[in-house]
Amino acid sequence: MQLFFSPTSPYVRKVLVAALELGIGDRIEKLASAAHPINRDPTIIASNPLGQVPTLIADDGTVVADSRVILSYLNDLAGGTLLPADPKARLRAEIDQSLADGITVAALLVRYETAARPAERLWPEWVAGQWDKVRTTLAHFEANPPGARIDVGTIALACALSYLDFRFPDHGWRDSCPALAAWYAAFEQRPSMAATRLA
Repeated sequence: MQLFFSPTSPYVRKVLVAALELGIGDRIEKLASAAHPINRDPTIIASNPLGQVPTLIADDGTVVADSRVILSYLNDLAGGTLLPADPKARLRAEIDQSLADGITVAALLVRYETAARPAERLWPEWVAGQWDKVRTTLAHFEANPPGARIDVGTIALACALSYLDFRFPDHGWRDSCPALAAWYAAFEQRPSMAATRLA
């Protein structure tokens, strides 16, 4: 398998963490790419018209786009349990993945707004709105900690938190989320997380 890769993408990291947890990390070849919201990479577009990472090319040539779809594909391929068999547990994992991805989307939009948009066009209210999404979703996880599960939800959450630390080290999310911070401190010690740190 081949994966269009960016070392700073939290979504790529989700895929790599999942692959390692499933025991198939060594089957993925990383393809260098330069995904960007404005200067789009034609190399990725040739396989995925959205031009986004992660994009996985399966061994049979099937192109799988979007980290959620890729995680589902890898889980099925490996016969894994990152999407639990029990319907209630699976629903919780998928809900948590969606909420965690929402944190990542909001943080990425802040990043694009403050790093890619010309300063004279910066929209402070937009940035504030995205940060409020982060705040309220972190508060949800603080009130509903994920526990010891290893599934698509917890992987997505850990990758979202690591992206906040990577791009916004002064954000201070831990100050209002001590239980979540403690959960993350333990989760990021997993070998899959240690091997995929954002750079």
